[in-house]
Parts: sequence; structure tokens; C-alpha cells
Amino acid sequence: MRGSKSGQPIMALFDLLGRNWSMGIIWILSDGPLNFRELQARCETVSPTTLNIRLKELTEALFVERCEAGYTVTPLGAELFSLIKPVGNFAKKWGTKLKK
Repeated sequence: MRGSKSGQPIMALFDLLGRNWSMGIIWILSDGPLNFRELQARCETVSPTTLNIRLKELTEALFVERCEAGYTVTPLGAELFSLIKPVGNFAKKWGTKLKK
């Protein structure tokens, strides 16, 4: 399992999600399918090369798939999003506390 010398799925998942834009892509696609250009515009600073690499990795991990409209999250990707969304909500609260 890539990202884990121990073979532990949790370590491989953390490795994948810790890469630049991996979680961001899942987060953005959770709103609905987007083509490559739309996704790149939503990701703002991501290079086309990095976006291509991440889409390939996320597709191989079964979190993202190609569709008629471009790219979308799979049911497994939607499940993952449901787990990371509360972390996003926490991050918003945390961010407001840091600004004080």
C-alpha cells in the first residue's frame, strides 16, 4: 500500500490526503461534477500538472471518477467527504478564534 511501509490502510489514506490539493479536490467535487478547467479555476493556485496527478491518484484510490460532465466523487469519495466535513466546520471555528 503506497504511503505506508507498515501496510496499514490508515497510513496510506493519511499520506494520500496529506498531498497538496487532495482533500481540496474532494471538497470541491462534493458540490457536484466539474470539468478540468472548472475544477482548476476552483482550486485557484493548483498547477495543471499537480491537478492531473492528484486526479489520477484519487481515481486510483476510488474517491474520484470521470463522468460525462468531467470529474465527480464516487460513493466512496462522498463517504470520505462526510467524514472530513466536520473537520472543515471545526477549522472555521478555530480560524475565527485565531483571529481574535
